[in-house]
Amino acid sequence: MIAQYRAGVRDRQVSRNTAGTLSPARRAADLRRLAEDEFDVLVIGGGVTGAGAALDAASRGLSVALIEANDLASGTSSRSSKLVHGGLRYLEQLEFHLVHEALRERGLLATRLAPHLVRPVPFLVPLPGDAAWKRAWNRVYYGAGVALYDAFAAGLQGTSGRGMPLHRHLTQRGAHQLFPSLRPEAAVGAIRYYDGQVDDARLVISLARTAASLGATVVTRVRATGLTRQAREVTGVRATDETGREFSIRARTVIAATGVWSDDITALLPDARPGLRVRASKGIHLVVPRSAITGDVGLILRTASSVLFVIPWGGHWLIGTTDTDWMLDREHPAASARDIDYLLSEVNKVLDRPVNRSDIEGVYAGLRPLLSGEEDATSALSREHAVVEPILGLFLVAGGKLTTYRVMASDVVDRVVRRLGSAVRSATDDLPLLGADGYHAMWRRRAELARRPKSRLTVGAVEHLLERYGTLTVDVLHLIDSSPDLAAALEGAPEYLAAEVAYAAAAEGALHLDDVLTRRTRISIETDHRGVETAPHAAQVMADVLGWDEATTRAEIEAYERRVDAERRSQTMPDDASADAARTLRA
Repeated sequence: MIAQYRAGVRDRQVSRNTAGTLSPARRAADLRRLAEDEFDVLVIGGGVTGAGAALDAASRGLSVALIEANDLASGTSSRSSKLVHGGLRYLEQLEFHLVHEALRERGLLATRLAPHLVRPVPFLVPLPGDAAWKRAWNRVYYGAGVALYDAFAAGLQGTSGRGMPLHRHLTQRGAHQLFPSLRPEAAVGAIRYYDGQVDDARLVISLARTAASLGATVVTRVRATGLTRQAREVTGVRATDETGREFSIRARTVIAATGVWSDDITALLPDARPGLRVRASKGIHLVVPRSAITGDVGLILRTASSVLFVIPWGGHWLIGTTDTDWMLDREHPAASARDIDYLLSEVNKVLDRPVNRSDIEGVYAGLRPLLSGEEDATSALSREHAVVEPILGLFLVAGGKLTTYRVMASDVVDRVVRRLGSAVRSATDDLPLLGADGYHAMWRRRAELARRPKSRLTVGAVEHLLERYGTLTVDVLHLIDSSPDLAAALEGAPEYLAAEVAYAAAAEGALHLDDVLTRRTRISIETDHRGVETAPHAAQVMADVLGWDEATTRAEIEAYERRVDAERRSQTMPDDASADAARTLRA
């Protein structure tokens, strides 16, 4: 098993899917490699940018290691609006280059890189009604913006494909047919357009596993505690694993893709100029059942301080988001009662039946890493990304957004390969993630997969798996073949199978119950019990894979219950300070 991964490349006799398995045995082997080997590139941070950088570097033939202090996507990259989008609102700010770049990446993800994870989602842009001249102006103004959005995407068709249908103008009646819950006075018409939707955490897991399939060492629960140096050159990091073991990792170059923790990395270099500063901006989302709002499309609404999305999400709606400074606990940003009341107030301005607190199934809060320069002149970088080298051998990449992770990864690895004396260019625009190859053909065979003698799943259950794992679905089905009990639905979350929990622990690097209920699945935000009723069943499935004893299994359940209790309590607090205190005290 270990021999597959030596020298940073996989054994060509081993399938790509098998080589990308983040199993307990692989973890043990990779932990040894971290302490013993020297890597061309060490990536700190297991979010979308770090995982993307690890994949980009590994695809260029470099030996790569990635470490993450917590779980893959445990920070910002699991707490977004779940959109792969071009940034329609950037057109108003004349940021055409940002829109063009993001639309290219959206097309690549939807058609080539991850069609199993990224799919079109329709939105309405309601046109407000005032005087006749203003109604006409709004339709021309917003229509021109959406038309330009589509035109940019169409212009990229030769390289990445649109991946999304074209926009369409609608009358007031047409808008109401698609979104019956929209108040008549809220819109005299609308424009329907499309963007992409993605489960952000699953995208990160796919990136990390694809990097691992190319030989990258990927290890979670390893925290960088310091940088090792030779004179003015970084030569690796000091690290601590979950057991408290301390060791050093040797690397010719280090990439810090740590988002809102970027300043912590530069703080390890008191004699170096940071080069960039990152500001944490909190955004929260509410999750409510589809029955709370009647509609077949999403909404994008302008508020006094932000843009509000109402997004269909399977059997739920996502409502978000906010945009407020956050300077408290970055690992567990808390949503306060004020945040929740703000979103409810804004969305209820356009709904015919108000959404209230009793409708809320889940709440999640994330932190955007926005760039802020040391001088006012550089504050315009906030919606872009930057790559800096504050000291030889250390590269920081920050800013940007989920959609453009591949561009950020390519830019920082370009700097790395120049330092290493290589000329190999990025080719990740033509490298499908694990699960993408053959996805459409397997989707057409979904009824046949459902009739497998041992699994005997419904077609709907197979579709659910295909939209989460792509062609890796066959690996989940093989687990069911070997243990038919895994075909059962999880207690308290019937849309998920027990096999998905087993697969998360066996192949996706999940080490704790929270990893499964919050990121490998979305049970923590998609159920009104927030996963508490599912925890015992899921913990027992994980115990069977990871070899937990009864005491460990009980401890995992209790830790998860404390986390949920802390989050619920924080969401009743009036402001950030009290919400953070409640979240920290009870977790």
